[in-house]
Amino acid sequence: MADFLANYSIQKWLESCPQGYLEDTVYGHGPDESEPAELLQNDDYREQQIRTTVQLIAGERCALAASSGLVNAAPDQASKTFLATQTLDEGRHVEIFTQRLYDLGVKPNDLETTIKTYINPHLGKFAEVLLEKIDKKDFVAGVVGQNIVLEGMAFSVFEMLHAGAEASNPKFAHTLSGTIADERRHVGFGENRIGELIRRYPEKKPEVQRMQREMTKHMLATFHEAFARNGSPAEARTGAPQKDRAGPTYQGLNLAEASNEEMESALSATVLKEFKTRLGRIGLEYQSPN
Repeated sequence: MADFLANYSIQKWLESCPQGYLEDTVYGHGPDESEPAELLQNDDYREQQIRTTVQLIAGERCALAASSGLVNAAPDQASKTFLATQTLDEGRHVEIFTQRLYDLGVKPNDLETTIKTYINPHLGKFAEVLLEKIDKKDFVAGVVGQNIVLEGMAFSVFEMLHAGAEASNPKFAHTLSGTIADERRHVGFGENRIGELIRRYPEKKPEVQRMQREMTKHMLATFHEAFARNGSPAEARTGAPQKDRAGPTYQGLNLAEASNEEMESALSATVLKEFKTRLGRIGLEYQSPN
């Protein structure tokens, strides 16, 4: 375990993050990058992007509360040290997505009202299930919920958003690139650290699997409501119409032409496939909410 945790030290974090892929960025993107003019001038598209960004902030606020709460629940110093770096990562994510709301025209005084207006209620329930485990200082369930379920979901959502924004909104795409790199490291810690603890405490399996089933139920409901609220698929998701060029793709799906139902199906299938793979690696069986 010691060798594995040495790869999650503060020194490694400094070298890979602030001195690595985040070097010379401002709020996670290039200092000269800005939101596209066609987005800021299109009220419907701008509102859709505000709604999407609010969900990212809500998810990252949950991750910040969870990772900071897990520091004191961790059974060893090396895990506490990694979770301290993850806490800073999550705090940075909250900050960069909050800054994006400001870039989209939301006034700082209207931040909390905007979040309350647009937050998906199912995402709030998803967070409650996880934070209940954190409040009880349940390290095994907390890390599975945080670093496998929540971070696994965020990883796939960020990848889909990145695919849609890469050509039409480089600023947002670059912001997402840094968060994807962070999430990949967080998921890696969860898989490596919890696998050993699940083998040591097999009696924890039923409780952890019940939590995963409940979080998955709320996650799928979040996706369903989010895509049901989307407007015109092409312009709402990718900005300018894509008639003169190939549309962005995600899991083989043309994002500019796909229906909302096809988008929801592709994202859900991707996340669930990843869940099954990652849970299997740590000795747990995926539990379907159906």
